[in-house]
Amino acid sequence: MKRLDNKTAVITGAGRGIGRATAIRFAQEGAAVVAADLNEEDTAQVVREIESAGGRAAAKTVNVTDRESVQEMIREAKELYGRVDILVNNAGITADAQLLKMEESQWDRVIDVNLKGVFNVAQAAAEEMKEQNGGVILNASSVVGTYGNFGQTNYAATKWGVNGMTKTWAKELGRYNVRVNAVAPGFVLTPMTEKMPEKVLGIMKDKSVFKDLAVPEDIANAYLFLASDEARFITGEILSVDGGVVL
Repeated sequence: MKRLDNKTAVITGAGRGIGRATAIRFAQEGAAVVAADLNEEDTAQVVREIESAGGRAAAKTVNVTDRESVQEMIREAKELYGRVDILVNNAGITADAQLLKMEESQWDRVIDVNLKGVFNVAQAAAEEMKEQNGGVILNASSVVGTYGNFGQTNYAATKWGVNGMTKTWAKELGRYNVRVNAVAPGFVLTPMTEKMPEKVLGIMKDKSVFKDLAVPEDIANAYLFLASDEARFITGEILSVDGGVVL
C-alpha cells in the first residue's frame, strides 16, 4: 500500500518548482492530485506527466488572491474525488528590494499572494476538512521567515505570518482532526534560482554545511512525510529543510 492511497491532495503553485515536484511525488504515492496554478499550460504539463506514469490528476487554473476562484477550486476537487484530504499551500511570489527602495506595489503584491492567498486557500479547505472530520494543511514557509533576509522585507513578513497562522490553525483545527504544519526550505534549485549568476549560486551553496542547494524533490519529500499517517501526531510545527544554512 502506498503512503497516500485513497487521499485527495490540492496543491497550489503546482506548475513549477517545489509545487510541481510535490504534485508528482504525491501522485507516485497514490494520491489523486488537483494541480492548481495561475499558469494553465504548466499545470496541464504536470497532469500529463502524472497520468503518463499511471497516476490520477486534474489541472485547475486558480488565483489564490481571489476568494471565489479558491472556493471554486475546492468545490471542484470535492466533486472530482469526493474529499479534500490534503492541502499544500505552496503558491508564492517574490518582489525583492531593500527597505529604502521598496515600492508600495511590491509590498502589496507579495502580501496579497503569500499571506492573504494562504489564508484564502486554507480557510476554504478547512471548511471541507471540518465537515469530513479530518485533513492535513501544509503551508510553504521559509528560513527567511525565521531569520530574515537582506532585501526581502515583504517576503520575510509573509513567511513570519505563515508561521504564526500555522501554529494558530493547529490549535483551532485539532478538534476536527485536522493537522497543520509548515515546511521552511532554505536555498532550493528551482527555475527561478537557475537564472541567477554562478557567483550568487556559489554564495548560496557555501551557506549550506553540505556546500550544495536543495532540489525541489527534497522539499516534496518533507511534504510527503507530513501529509502521511506517519506524521499523525505532528501539528503546529515548522520543519526546516535547509541543509544547515542557519547553523
